[in-house]
Amino acid sequence: MDFIKKPMEIENKSMEIIAPHLEGLNLNEEETKVYSRMIHAAGDVEYAPIIKLHPDAIAAGKEAIKNGCNIYTDVEMVRTGINKRKLATFGGEVFCRVADPEIAKEAKEKGITRSMAAMQSFGKDLEGAIIAVGNAPTALFEVLRMVEEENLRPALIVGIPVGFVGAADSKEALAKNTLVPYVTVEGTKGGSPIAASVINAIMYIIDNERV
Repeated sequence: MDFIKKPMEIENKSMEIIAPHLEGLNLNEEETKVYSRMIHAAGDVEYAPIIKLHPDAIAAGKEAIKNGCNIYTDVEMVRTGINKRKLATFGGEVFCRVADPEIAKEAKEKGITRSMAAMQSFGKDLEGAIIAVGNAPTALFEVLRMVEEENLRPALIVGIPVGFVGAADSKEALAKNTLVPYVTVEGTKGGSPIAASVINAIMYIIDNERV
């Protein structure tokens, strides 16, 4: 069986396949890279028209990462998918508390989800940070509540929870917010790999600027 074996050739071929699906979207070079990474992570070109980027999203993400910001995620799968070694070169770390015993206890006492309790526990640490949500709509709803009611100002919210209950609504609410730059998608599509791909794409963009 004949197939491509070199990783870089595989990636380049993937980007060639994705490129025609981005035509007509009027994307700049950086936006194209983020869209392409998201579509590549999903293996689904139908993402192209439903990705939503705030005009300042990429610039805000780049600035925050270059300044050594930390990243806070809703689930371990997002944390695992982010290139932590590359992030560390900028001085940042990735945190997720959803599996902590004290978070489970707090969630049970308050009658909320663990992902909500985890986001609450980060508190002011989320100020100026990047928040990446790939699974739990309740985490995204809680972050938006903190933005609106507690004047929290993360540098960027990557909100791409997947599913049929609350996911589309939470992402719609994120896209309507006017206080914090965001990256999201419409509807039920999404997931941890997609959220992580956004962070990685922004770091790759910064790396290319270093050359």
